[in-house]
Amino acid sequence: MKKLTTGAGAIAKSIKNHGVDTVFALPGAQLDPLFDAFHAERETLRVIHTRHEQGAAYMALGYAQSTGREAVCAVVPGPGVLNAGAGLLTAYGNGAKVLCIGGQIPSKAIDKGVGLLHEMYDQKGTMAATTKWQTRIDTAEDAPAAIGEAFRQMNTGRQRPVFVEMAPDIMAAKTELDIPATNQDYEMLQPDPDLVEQAAALLGNAENPAIFVGGGIFGAEQELLDLAETLQAPVFMTSAGRGAVDDRHYLAQNMIGAARQWPKIDAALVVGTKFLLPINSWGWDDDVKLVRVDPDPDQSVGKWQPDVHLVAHGKPSLAAIADRVSRHNRSRESRKTEWSDLQQIADKDLAETLPGLYAYGDALRNELPEDGIVCFGVTQMGFYSWFGFPTYHPRTNLQAGVQGTLGFSFPTALGAQVAHPDKKVVCVTGDGGFMFASNELSTAIRHGINLVTIVFNNGGFGNVKKNQTVDYGGRLIGWDLANPDFVKYAEAFGAMGLRASSPEELRVALQKAFAVNGPVVIEVPFDDLPDWRPLDRRYKMRG
Repeated sequence: MKKLTTGAGAIAKSIKNHGVDTVFALPGAQLDPLFDAFHAERETLRVIHTRHEQGAAYMALGYAQSTGREAVCAVVPGPGVLNAGAGLLTAYGNGAKVLCIGGQIPSKAIDKGVGLLHEMYDQKGTMAATTKWQTRIDTAEDAPAAIGEAFRQMNTGRQRPVFVEMAPDIMAAKTELDIPATNQDYEMLQPDPDLVEQAAALLGNAENPAIFVGGGIFGAEQELLDLAETLQAPVFMTSAGRGAVDDRHYLAQNMIGAARQWPKIDAALVVGTKFLLPINSWGWDDDVKLVRVDPDPDQSVGKWQPDVHLVAHGKPSLAAIADRVSRHNRSRESRKTEWSDLQQIADKDLAETLPGLYAYGDALRNELPEDGIVCFGVTQMGFYSWFGFPTYHPRTNLQAGVQGTLGFSFPTALGAQVAHPDKKVVCVTGDGGFMFASNELSTAIRHGINLVTIVFNNGGFGNVKKNQTVDYGGRLIGWDLANPDFVKYAEAFGAMGLRASSPEELRVALQKAFAVNGPVVIEVPFDDLPDWRPLDRRYKMRG
């Protein structure tokens, strides 16, 4: 049945019909009709207004990363859209389903260069650099179909953010529309049966098969474990793939273990990861066969061609390989002792190389519930977490990924906390990264987002200092910062501020923080820590 609405109303109703219950947004003149439409849906559509468009995009990213569902942000055109760019680019690199709704100037003036407020030439084209798909909604009647296509784009092929823009006069235009409820199941890309057979043969006949997974594995965790157990193959998880297999399982391994095992591997199954460290640093030869599973065919373009590439999603591909691998699989005894020993060796490497970070990580892990979520920033503790923070469940270890953006962790963690109000969520950040977006403490207070944030404070950009010390003879420049007292800073916003000067004190502070009904900031002052980079092992091992 058709009802009177507006273009903006059609957007609000359509995203709600696609299951969206929260929008992260920052209002402005060109979005006034859209915010009025949000007000009409306020009983079932929550609007979290942020202090910066970067915060809105990152919060949507955190919501999407921690749930696997679609998330929405809305920003004004021009500078607002560009401010959201870092969050969208990070979502692009992480394969996160974020819909960015951008405002526009009045429709008749778009791309005319007349100098209107927030005008930007070819805004839609500009967003092609940070999103998978872009469109402009030119009439109110087109809104439901455009939003439907945006959700289809996010859920088919390679999952990535999308961008939809609408001019304010089109948002305000009235029309009669029937906007039905949406219960759409999106089809996964299915693997080619002949290629499945080839992959099963390569893996089943291998003496030392291994599986490498990244962020593209999520949604296929059970199929992954079933195949790994059949092959008795270790699962090496990149930073983005942590949690795909519970770290307490003997087949769960980090990339420290991968480096030790790499010279022995004769077949590698690579799922949802670029696989950059092995192919760019560790070396390759004809004695190792590569099977890649990725819905993006471009992942096999370049110097290193896989022997088999299933251009398909992980869930159906791993299930199909597991079904066929028994035809080829050699008799395999349990390798539990071998892989448990490898876990212990990697853990010993961490404890001996980075004892300070190891102790702080252990303190956090011991206080955090096993299903708690941690969002790690681009900081020394964040680098450590690539290898060393035990992760027990999917989507509970959130990373910035290939973009490595400072300012990622705090607003992204806020978005994760919004998505999981009943879980403990912790942001781990450095003082440099925290101040990129610390204004969003205001958002946390205003909207009751009870996030715990740990700020490791060494008074500067620690990784910059370390690089200049190690690689440039100690010629230090541009690394040191003038910071506030972070305890008082938190209190000024109305949050609780705590300070912990040791791992033991951090445990006590976390216990207090988890008992508080409100945002908490814990400052951890520290001096320079050992260089984490030796754990990365970027040197040739074979080929």
